[in-house]
Amino acid sequence: MILYLTALASLLLTALSLGPSFAHVLEAPPRLTVWSPELWREATVFNGQFELFARIGGPLDVAAILMAGLLTCLLARERPAFWFALTGTCLLALGLMAWFTVVAPANAVLASWTPGPIPADFASIRLRWETGHMVVAAAKLLAFASISMAVLAPRLPARHT
Repeated sequence: MILYLTALASLLLTALSLGPSFAHVLEAPPRLTVWSPELWREATVFNGQFELFARIGGPLDVAAILMAGLLTCLLARERPAFWFALTGTCLLALGLMAWFTVVAPANAVLASWTPGPIPADFASIRLRWETGHMVVAAAKLLAFASISMAVLAPRLPARHT
């Protein structure tokens, strides 16, 4: 029963973590091609639109990694499920690393912006922020697929030599 509950929790946490990241991907096309720089900056930086993404999304990301790691441990003797679970765990960790290395530096720049003229580095920061979220979403989507495969994979006991 613990395996099934862990698998369920892993899938739910991964799906909840993927949700906000996928929302960023869905928002990106108009934000990159239609929105004026002023609208993008106003919506992204000054009005707290993404505050809950950080407050709830960050802990969800960590919880998803931990639960997928636990699932991986519980599937250690079951092939091929173990490899799918391990891959999913690694992809979730990779997504979080991508957030810290691509999105967080852009967020630090955004935090320094003030109302007034559009900063000279606007286009590069916006592109980094938007594409960074796309990379994170891709890693999480692949992680969800891999963890799903771990849950659905036939249980083949490891061979003992």
